[in-house]
Amino acid sequence: MLNFLTEAEECLAFIEKSVTAFHAVENMEKELLKNNFSELKESDTWKPEMGKGYYVKRNDSSLVAFKLPAKKTKGFHIMASHSDSPSFKLKAEAEITVENSYRKLNVEPYGGMIHATWLDRCLSVAGRVVYREGGELISKNVNVDEDLLVIPNVAIHMNREMNKNLSYNPQTDLQPLLSAGRITNEKEQENAGEEGKHKSSVLMKKVADYAQVDAERILGRDLFLYVREKGKLAGAEKELMISPRLDDLQCVFASLKGFLKAQPKDYISVCAVFDNEEVGSLTRQGAASTFLKDTLERVSEALGLQGSEYRKLLSESFMISADNAHGVHPNHPEKADATNRPYLNQGIVIKYQGGQKYTTDAWSEAVMREICMEAEVPWQTYCNRSDIAGGSTLGNISEGQVSVPCVDIGLPQLAMHSAVETAGSRDVGYLIKAAEVFYGK
Repeated sequence: MLNFLTEAEECLAFIEKSVTAFHAVENMEKELLKNNFSELKESDTWKPEMGKGYYVKRNDSSLVAFKLPAKKTKGFHIMASHSDSPSFKLKAEAEITVENSYRKLNVEPYGGMIHATWLDRCLSVAGRVVYREGGELISKNVNVDEDLLVIPNVAIHMNREMNKNLSYNPQTDLQPLLSAGRITNEKEQENAGEEGKHKSSVLMKKVADYAQVDAERILGRDLFLYVREKGKLAGAEKELMISPRLDDLQCVFASLKGFLKAQPKDYISVCAVFDNEEVGSLTRQGAASTFLKDTLERVSEALGLQGSEYRKLLSESFMISADNAHGVHPNHPEKADATNRPYLNQGIVIKYQGGQKYTTDAWSEAVMREICMEAEVPWQTYCNRSDIAGGSTLGNISEGQVSVPCVDIGLPQLAMHSAVETAGSRDVGYLIKAAEVFYGK
């Protein structure tokens, strides 16, 4: 039990530092460098050596790491997960003045989220800024590491219907409050208008301070809200993980941990983490992009394997798409399928869907069950209720670029896409063990 809790605590620490997709990739990179991996740039010529590990980034929010076996390879063993989580993204001109007394931020939803869970929590802003230095554009991650914002609810006395229906308009109900206090600067009043935007941004000055860059040098930014609450172990025996961004950083952490522990024998180990899964993956750094395909092709070319030889490698390869799964809800067990009912702390979930939103078939199911048996970890099955539509994930999307047998799995959790989610502390260790077995082949 102690080992499970240690791994769960390490996972929570990783999530706490990974406040955006950019920070998740940055933290993965630190772990890879600690383990003697070398970075490859897409703009460089690649010359990887057998027995060594490498990684490549795209957009600083997606990463593919690979480890070569000591001798000839049969194919690729790939695990894929995603670095992004539902949030709110700041619009280009974000500050709004209200009643000459409040400053709030103009934001829009990123991904599908449970809106109500974001209200009345301490929030802040993180992401990246781009600025010019020495004749080139530099991208730098930034985290305003303080309790900065809140999205205040409307008091029940003033809107009982909203409380009953929990229906929120993102443009009017979900704009976070940055500051309160009468604006006395005449120039600021003139620029703001009745409920207009600030030309001199209070927020961007703070972002620039944390990035240690002059505000006027910042030419671009990707900034998101994040929940300030730290992840915790809870429950009668610390069997619960309660944290923001469990979907899908729990799988990112576990797959990376297993990847680093294993030494491949006959297959090239590949740990792939994509951005933008929560908004459909249709970006140059998403699972629908050529990022994984480009990486695998370049590795093969560097090893002297091209054309039909590369395709032969693919035919012997296998992919695990790891994205969290819905556990049976204790208050609403009726929402789950009649016979495929995963529970927290009872193992890895193999996911199925008749319409192929999940890629699992008889062959890939059998391979995954064998991996779990070899790792001596439990597994469960998940299907949507036939009358409830489910979401899609990485497997079927990435298959359009790299066609290899694939299984969709995840770790069971509650409150998926809430600002704070709940999962099982034991399940992290189960996935680490399974990943280590898979990557060690």
